[in-house]
Amino acid sequence: MNWQDFLNQQAASQSLSPEETKALLTALPKENEAINQQEIANKLNFSIANVKAYFKEIYKNFEPVCPELQNTSSRGKLEKLRNYLTQKYYGISKTEPSIPPEFQSLITEKIKSFCGRGFVFTAFANFINTNKKCYFTVIGDAGMGKSTIAAKYVFEHKTICYFNNLQENRNSPELFLESIRQQLINRYQLTNVDKDDLSTLLVKATEKLTTNEKLIIVVDALDEVKQEPGGENILYLPKTLPDNVYFFLTRRRYEATKERLYAEGLKTESLDLTDPKYNQENQHDIQEYIRFCLKNDPEHKAGLQTWIETKHITPDAFVNQLATKSDNNFMYLRYVLPAIAEGKYNDLNLTQLPQGLQNYYQTHWERMKMNDSSEKMKVMILFILVEIGTPISGEMLFEIVNEDECDVQNILNEWIEYLKLQTIDEDICYSIYHASFLDFLKGKREFKATRKLFTEVNQRIVDYWDRTGMIIKS
Repeated sequence: MNWQDFLNQQAASQSLSPEETKALLTALPKENEAINQQEIANKLNFSIANVKAYFKEIYKNFEPVCPELQNTSSRGKLEKLRNYLTQKYYGISKTEPSIPPEFQSLITEKIKSFCGRGFVFTAFANFINTNKKCYFTVIGDAGMGKSTIAAKYVFEHKTICYFNNLQENRNSPELFLESIRQQLINRYQLTNVDKDDLSTLLVKATEKLTTNEKLIIVVDALDEVKQEPGGENILYLPKTLPDNVYFFLTRRRYEATKERLYAEGLKTESLDLTDPKYNQENQHDIQEYIRFCLKNDPEHKAGLQTWIETKHITPDAFVNQLATKSDNNFMYLRYVLPAIAEGKYNDLNLTQLPQGLQNYYQTHWERMKMNDSSEKMKVMILFILVEIGTPISGEMLFEIVNEDECDVQNILNEWIEYLKLQTIDEDICYSIYHASFLDFLKGKREFKATRKLFTEVNQRIVDYWDRTGMIIKS
């Protein structure tokens, strides 16, 4: 990783704005070089006042990871920050393990606008510091930021990790073990372990730990794991662990009978984000996220500020009321904030915005007139995405729907905020972005498989299969 890429990464991890990031990269062109603020202003065509303001925020954002900045005069802060970043850069380049390539883009995307959640990390740190080994589980509803919490922890600590994903079929015990095995081999130079189960791998890995070193493994989205019912732990996680091994897990709320995490001789701990005792912390983090988008989101901040001014409300009122509307759900904000910025709610005032994620889905469903018989094609397209469940190409959708390609593409563009786009074998493929929206669609009366429309759609899928010889997984 070169120096500028490293700086970009560090700027993202500390939630710097695009302007602040530019200022930092310009100020530190090389790990052993720094330039003054007047030169930065000249190079970027910024005013000196703006440069000073940017660096005030840069130092503030870096203070939690570089406390020396708090007790350093203004003139010495940049040098302190350069020293900190240089040490971290060479540490990462020479000794710290890297994030597995298959999860790098996911983690980068998740932490781009990360805010708060310090209470979760503090609870985990306290727990592992008082126990020799453990399972620690973060529990929460869809959209509460569980995957983002996991991504942030992995990014900061470069831990071994696995992110289950239902839509991408990356959610089986076999794939999990294969990935963890390879990460352990790479990190601890293990040999002759190709057939070892997870328990054996962990024992061999702990033999390579240095004094006071901990082996931490982050596993996200246990609720999305595909595994046959049985008495075994989910993902066949060991019932016993060697000393100094800790699992940081995330999952949705579950029935007690479906936990599938049996442990012998070690502590287990859960932090439920929906517990009322965390309401204050959740509300604080939600408000910080809204403020971040309002001030720093390069794509949406102008639209958000225009909407606020047009509605004659103050930024504080916007932050407080939208936080209440969100029901402490980050996924809600991920949808609603861009919709506000793009003018989709110009006909509503702040109090009329939907309450909570499920209500948002329902409101959007109605505003798009999905119950209208004239919207048959939209319902068909969504049903195909739900029924097939895995990414499918636009060409496949056109063929199954058997409608004009431009009309189908326009609908896909209209639903773009709910769809995940990825390139597979040079084709742009589509799938439902988030499990919570998939759950909402599956629960809609309009999506009952007994409807005549869906009998027709299923037949079209079968006909496509027969025509092309392609197997479509459902």
